[in-house]
Amino acid sequence: MRLILLTALFFTMGILNACAEEADEQHTLPPFGEHIPEGYNLVYETNFSDDAVMQDFALSDPSSWRLVGEGQDRCLELFKIKGAYEPPVRSPHAIALLTRFMVEDFILEVDVESTNLRAGAHRDTCYFLGFTDPSKFYYVHIAGGADPHAHNVFLVNDAPRTNIASFTTKGIHWDVQICHRVRIERTAERGGGAIRVYFDNMDEPIMTAQDTTFGMGYIGIGSFDDTARFYGLRLYAPTTQRGDFSFFDKSE
Repeated sequence: MRLILLTALFFTMGILNACAEEADEQHTLPPFGEHIPEGYNLVYETNFSDDAVMQDFALSDPSSWRLVGEGQDRCLELFKIKGAYEPPVRSPHAIALLTRFMVEDFILEVDVESTNLRAGAHRDTCYFLGFTDPSKFYYVHIAGGADPHAHNVFLVNDAPRTNIASFTTKGIHWDVQICHRVRIERTAERGGGAIRVYFDNMDEPIMTAQDTTFGMGYIGIGSFDDTARFYGLRLYAPTTQRGDFSFFDKSE
């Protein structure tokens, strides 16, 4: 019996050790605000250091999000893999929309850490654009592996998501406890509906798409069904437009 108990103990310790993940070494992130086109302005920025920032966002499920950390580690954390929100069509479950205004042409820069280490190839974060309704928007899905349902640019138009990217890489490496820089460029009016997505390397996009179904709309951050931490966000645009926001719960 003692031998059996010891064997079980060592087996359990082995599982725990195998599950433990050591943090990778943080790389230097590129500077914010490089190569901003003429006529674009910094229209919004936050590092989530002030609790009042949540008044700027509407959340598909407020119980899935929280502000955590201190100083440089302060962030907006999506801590539930899948919350209570059920989208009207097949699309992401966790959405935090910036509701101050809508944009059409823009550059969005976000520092993000993916925290669901066991999610596999579909471990993701999402970025929303042209959002005018819970069933009308684009989203960028950045994931560890590419397939028809992951690591692509998607169109949601009163029907389940459809991938529309003309180019994607095979996926990215999220690593462990590493913050990455995501940059999304949208030129709906000036560039024929182009969408370009960058990940750490601001010289080579990881995916591109072109579509003109939606123009002016809200932008946002989130995930299809994973967890993540968002540390900083900057939005550049030539123009903004006030909208009549009437969906999701406005955060307090």
